Amino acid sequence: MKRSILAIAVIGLLIFSCKSSSSGDTNKKISLVFESKSNSGVTGTAVFKEINGEVTLIAKLSGLKPGVHAIHIHEKADCSAADGISAGGHWNPTFKKHGQWGKGECHKGDIGNFTTDEFGQATVLFKTNEWCIDCADPTKNIVGKGLIVHDKPDDFVTQPTGNAGARVACSAIIK
Repeated sequence: MKRSILAIAVIGLLIFSCKSSSSGDTNKKISLVFESKSNSGVTGTAVFKEINGEVTLIAKLSGLKPGVHAIHIHEKADCSAADGISAGGHWNPTFKKHGQWGKGECHKGDIGNFTTDEFGQATVLFKTNEWCIDCADPTKNIVGKGLIVHDKPDDFVTQPTGNAGARVACSAIIK
């Protein structure tokens, strides 16, 4: 009797474990380090995590001028140019006008603005189901793109860039 109860408990645990691990849950993560651009001295890190079809970006930055700055995903994972121009323009796989998330049209790379503290430090948090990490959908896949921090805020109007100024930090979004 004790053996059969133990066997049932072990089988139950194995079934539960199999169901949990084969649920199709997508947990992916990419960690990045920013390179300073345009002689800015800006440094930082970023992490993209995908869980169940939602991607979260958490970026921690320092060395910025206190105030408002823009952050965007750009077309290329190329930070080789001293001014970051090698990353190309904003990532726009759906050919939309530049704008602000949740307010009309926008590029998939139009993350938006963030504010630093008086010491030039900031944490950026952004979540969306419009991105994926290394998926088959080229209109959602952020791998192979660049993450750019700009010197000024995005005005959400000027086409195609938002008039956000110099590129002060760059990181390639690669696995």
